[in-house]
Amino acid sequence: MGGIASRRVAALRVVVVSYPVALVLLVLAAIPMGGQLSTAAVAWGALAGLVQAFGVWWFYAALGSGPISVVSPLTAVLVAGIPVLAGVALGERPSVVAGVGVVLALVAVVLVSRGATDEDSRPHRFTAKVAWLTVGSGVAFGMNFVILHQIPPEAKLWPLVLGRLVAAAVVLFAALVTANLVFERGVPLRLAVLAGVLDNVATLLALQSSMLSLAGVLIALYPAATVVLAIVVLRERVTRWQALGMVLALGSVVMIAAN
Repeated sequence: MGGIASRRVAALRVVVVSYPVALVLLVLAAIPMGGQLSTAAVAWGALAGLVQAFGVWWFYAALGSGPISVVSPLTAVLVAGIPVLAGVALGERPSVVAGVGVVLALVAVVLVSRGATDEDSRPHRFTAKVAWLTVGSGVAFGMNFVILHQIPPEAKLWPLVLGRLVAAAVVLFAALVTANLVFERGVPLRLAVLAGVLDNVATLLALQSSMLSLAGVLIALYPAATVVLAIVVLRERVTRWQALGMVLALGSVVMIAAN
């Protein structure tokens, strides 16, 4: 939704709508769940919001300018790799089966990102600018997962609410400075609202209840779904390598879930 909207208007104009919408929904979800905020929860939540602001902004910009079926998997290489490295550095030791699943998932992500041709990239080509936006968003998303994993579970959803508040403030300020504080009407507005509505709290709950090195990789398998949507909705072509990568991704989910 966000990528398609960003093909019609500037990505910054999409997030200034989707972020406040997601913030309202998060507040409504957080109130009945309760939770206890601590200094650590506030600090990690705010930092997560700062990183997430740029991650989503750059990701939508990359999806809007480049081929979605290529940008999304390439971003996931970093999204998967950074939490794994951070988890191992923090002393996590996945089981052998889960470890093989992690390796398989990383291979799947790489395969899904292969095979982009000139025909696939038209009219949205994978330019140097798109590449930098892709790398930047991947690093930001990967670090966001690492940060979210540090949030105390007893805080429930309130750190995520705080983070989304910080993220919304960042993108609103950026939009104001760059003269992009414009609320588009029609299809772009509807797509931006849907992107905000579909943004849920599953990521935080997964990171708080499992190993960082495992949850991060599982979350990074989202390109399989994104590529399928790009094929069905945008008629983007998929190579045999990408198809093989999606099959391996499903196998890795089973292996990691068996940990």
